[in-house]
Amino acid sequence: MGIFDKIKHAIFGEAEAAEPVAGSAPKTEPAQAPVTPSAVPSPAPAASPAQSNPATSPAMTVDIVPILDAAAKKSGQKLDWRHSIVDLMKAVGMDASLAERKELAAELGYTGDTNDSAKMNMWLHKALMKRLSENGGRVPADLLD
Repeated sequence: MGIFDKIKHAIFGEAEAAEPVAGSAPKTEPAQAPVTPSAVPSPAPAASPAQSNPATSPAMTVDIVPILDAAAKKSGQKLDWRHSIVDLMKAVGMDASLAERKELAAELGYTGDTNDSAKMNMWLHKALMKRLSENGGRVPADLLD
């Protein structure tokens, strides 16, 4: 699992953890419906798409702002995840070392000088926001520019 996938999982996993509570009631209803043998073929296909929609939460949009705000607050540190890739990584409980950021830069296709960490960090933050947006994250427009 790459660095981006770890970040995505840390953010989207929080959203998925909140959804099964709401999604668990509808999942039990279709499971109870196919009790009648004659109704089994018909409700079973209808139950499968209903169950696959909550399971495919990347297809759903996940608002990253409240998740990252909560993660930053939970960390007990003053983290500016909206502007700092280091703070974002710390907020989700990851190692924000230069080596990790260089690895993330390679994953995201950074072609600049990785020894210029300030420039790389700014690029990384923008690239990460874009990639999260492309993968089902609702990212504020000001963070995508």
